[in-house]
Amino acid sequence: MTIAGLRRSKSLCLFGVVLISFAAGFVFAIAVAKSSAPKQTIYELPHGFTVSAPTFLPSALPGPTMTSGNRLELLENGDAIFPAMLAAISSARETVNFEAYIFWSGEVGTRFRDALADRAAHGVAVRVLLDAVGSPRGSLKASDVDTLRRAGCRVEFFHSTKPWMLWVVNHRNHRRVLVVDGTVGFTGGVGFADQWRGDADSREHWRDTQVCVEGPAVRGLQRAFQENWSEATGEPLVGAEFFPALPQIASTSVAVVPSSPLAAMSGAGRVYAISLAAAVKEIWIANSYFLPDETTAGLLIAAVKRGVDVRVMIPSDEQDDVPATKAAGRSSFGPLLEGGVKFFEYQPTMFHLKTMVVDGIFSTVGSANFDDRSFHLNEEVNLFVYDAAFAGLMKERYLRDESRCRPYTTATWKARSLRKRVTEWLVGPFRSEL
Repeated sequence: MTIAGLRRSKSLCLFGVVLISFAAGFVFAIAVAKSSAPKQTIYELPHGFTVSAPTFLPSALPGPTMTSGNRLELLENGDAIFPAMLAAISSARETVNFEAYIFWSGEVGTRFRDALADRAAHGVAVRVLLDAVGSPRGSLKASDVDTLRRAGCRVEFFHSTKPWMLWVVNHRNHRRVLVVDGTVGFTGGVGFADQWRGDADSREHWRDTQVCVEGPAVRGLQRAFQENWSEATGEPLVGAEFFPALPQIASTSVAVVPSSPLAAMSGAGRVYAISLAAAVKEIWIANSYFLPDETTAGLLIAAVKRGVDVRVMIPSDEQDDVPATKAAGRSSFGPLLEGGVKFFEYQPTMFHLKTMVVDGIFSTVGSANFDDRSFHLNEEVNLFVYDAAFAGLMKERYLRDESRCRPYTTATWKARSLRKRVTEWLVGPFRSEL
C-alpha cells in the first residue's frame, strides 16, 4: 500500500472512531437524561365508561375542571391565525403574555416583533417567553430580540442549551399561548415563522389550526403561561391585570390542560388515553408527529375491536419536516393497520395539526404531539372541549382535510423501501426522545 493509501486508511479509521464515539456519547447522554427524568405513568385502561357518562370528565381531567360559558373560534392557517392574534395584541391596554416554541426571524416574526414592541412602547406590560431550543440564535436574530427589549418588552428564554445540563436540555417548553389583558387567549399548534404563512395553498405554506378563546377558560391559558414564566424568571403574576373577572359569554365548556414532566401525571397523555378507552363511536386523530407507545397503540386497537371508527391523519413522507420522527412512528404502523386503524397522509403540504375528536362531543386542539416527548418530556397545553357543535365543526374540517389525503394501507406499509426500514431501525432506540 502506498503512503497516500495508508494516510487515507488512517483517516477513514479516525473518522469511524470519531463517529462511533459521538454515537456512544449521544446514547450515554440520552440515558443519563432519562435516568433523571420523572417516572412515566402508563395508562392501561379498560373500557369502563363512555364519553357521555357523568364519570368521564372527572376521571379524564387531571386537575382543571371544565368551565362553561366560553366562546371559541377555530382558526386555520396563517391567513386566519396571524391577523386575529395581531389584532388582539394591538388591542392590548394593560398586559400581553406571549409564549412560543418557534419564533423565527422573517416576515411573520417581524410582524409579531413590531406588534409586541408597539404595545410595549405605549406602556403595555409585554412578556415574551421563548424556548431556547425551538427559537435558537441561528433562527432568531439577536437584533430582533434587542428591538423587543429596547421597546420595553421583557424577553426570556426557557431553559438553556448547555450540554452539561442534560435533563434541562431535554425538558422543552412546547406551549403556544397568547393572553391579552387576561380576557382573550389563543393556543394551538402554530409556529411564528414563515412556513406558517398563507392558507396551506402551496408546499411552502403549512396546514395548522389555532383556537381563539373568550370567557372563563382564558384563566387556564393565563395560568399555563404563569407556570412557565415563573419558572424562568421567579416572577409571580397576580392581580386583576392578569386575572380579571370573566363573565360567561357563550355556552361552550372548555378545560385548559397543561402538561409537564414535573407533574405527577401527564395532562394531555392522561386525557388522551382515557378518551381512547371511553370511545364507542369514533376516534379521529390529526397529528403531525404520531408515535404511539405500545400501551396507547393497544388502546386504539381495542377501540377498533369494539366497533369504533379509528382514523389517524398524518403528514406524507414527502412533506414531513422531521423525517426521523416520521420513521420512528412508521415502524409501529403495521400492527395498527392490521388492527383496523385507518391512516391518511395529507398531500398538499406539511400537516402540523394536533387535534382529536371523540364520539362527536369531545375534542381537543393544542400543542401536544401524539408521542412520548409531548406526553412525558415537554411543557404542553391543550384545550379539551365538551361541546357537540364544536366537535361537529372539527369533524367537518377533518373530512375536508381527509379528502386531500392519500390512504396509507397495510400494503403500502409492507411495500416501503429498504432505506425506510433501515432508518426506522436506526432511530428506534431514540424513539421516546424524538
